[in-house]
Amino acid sequence: MPTNLLKTYPELLELGYLTQPQRNISLLGIFKRDFEDNPALNFRSKKIRPIKGDEPPMELLFRHLTTEETTVNDETGLNYAKRVFEMDRSQRLHWIRYHLEERKPENILVFSVEERDQKHRKDIIRTYIYDNAQKYVIVLDPQRSKMDYYLVTAFYLNKDYGEKKMKKLVKRKLPELH
Repeated sequence: MPTNLLKTYPELLELGYLTQPQRNISLLGIFKRDFEDNPALNFRSKKIRPIKGDEPPMELLFRHLTTEETTVNDETGLNYAKRVFEMDRSQRLHWIRYHLEERKPENILVFSVEERDQKHRKDIIRTYIYDNAQKYVIVLDPQRSKMDYYLVTAFYLNKDYGEKKMKKLVKRKLPELH
């Protein structure tokens, strides 16, 4: 078993040669250390909370941080959304805490932007932590009370459109952080 718990930014977690159960154990160890067993985790003095949904919040957060949504075609020809393991995201799981703690702020752009939430069909304000040197993004939703943040997801910009989309968001950034 690799010593992934000892990895630090910008190292990547060693997951490629692990079986799925070994990979899950390794990732859950990091997740527990950095999120579940870390009630003091915050960003700029605002507590970090898991997103809410149809499953237990920590399980939902773990899925969002280690999988991506993709469209799958079933045997009847219908398309549906499914979350599948995503290596680039998972290899960088330990980077989230590093960025939330702003250990190297000179490489990081933090901004809020108003955007359309397609799922809920309303405008929302999101806060982004963007490490443009490493092409890495963390997405936070300010809680209604403005006292805390929900950690929505984090991902590596490995898609062709990723950096272009981030540049567009930066151009639309709000004058103050939310």
